[in-house]
Amino acid sequence: MVDNRYATALVIGSVLSLLATVYLSVAVGTQHWYQYNTPPVKREGSNASELRDEFVNGEFDEKTYSDTMFRLNGTLGLWWRCILVPGQTHWFKEPDPKMETQCVSFTLPQQFFPKYKYPGNSEEDLLRTYLWRCQFLLPLVSLALVFLSGLVGVCACLCRSFTPTLGVGVLHLLAGLCTLGSVCCFLAGVDLLQQYTEPPSGVEGSLGWSLYLALISFPLQMMAAALFLWAARSHRKSYTRMTAYRVA
Repeated sequence: MVDNRYATALVIGSVLSLLATVYLSVAVGTQHWYQYNTPPVKREGSNASELRDEFVNGEFDEKTYSDTMFRLNGTLGLWWRCILVPGQTHWFKEPDPKMETQCVSFTLPQQFFPKYKYPGNSEEDLLRTYLWRCQFLLPLVSLALVFLSGLVGVCACLCRSFTPTLGVGVLHLLAGLCTLGSVCCFLAGVDLLQQYTEPPSGVEGSLGWSLYLALISFPLQMMAAALFLWAARSHRKSYTRMTAYRVA
């Protein structure tokens, strides 16, 4: 028999875990982790078209696509890079063309490409390379741990056992640390990139809403872990005292 306090803690922990999973999944799949605000300047449509074609169809080069993002209000995510360019125009020149977002995804091999310290320099920057790899691997590990904890919780319900709840709490704790680690790796990588490839004057960088979703999912996972661990530990103590009382 499970006390109402422990049952309530399990329900609240499950809801927090579900919210954290949804927020983190949306954050991983969107491109608004970091965005550049380019001051309005007068651009020729052909120049923007050339930059767009090179951004979409050109060879994968961090320096090239970073410069394009600086100039065209780019946004960066874990799996996407985007720019804001004029849409398809007519044969005549429109005074105020409609802007549209053009996105390109990072392929899995590109995620493992080494990072270099300076453009044209073959010296690999190991710190940035491993920060980049960790920033997209850690959220996947976090989601996998939450999924595994869900399986453990379902098995515990089927077996009518409260013991696996401790393991569920530990898995959520590890998942929260992975989420926080991903955010830290991303921010450190962006800061190091801007030291080597400094944005032009007037271009301002800011954190995007996708990053904030990942930040919100971290405390939710930690609160869920705390509830699961508290429920497991308190129930175990209560069960031990009850067993000792019956034996006496």
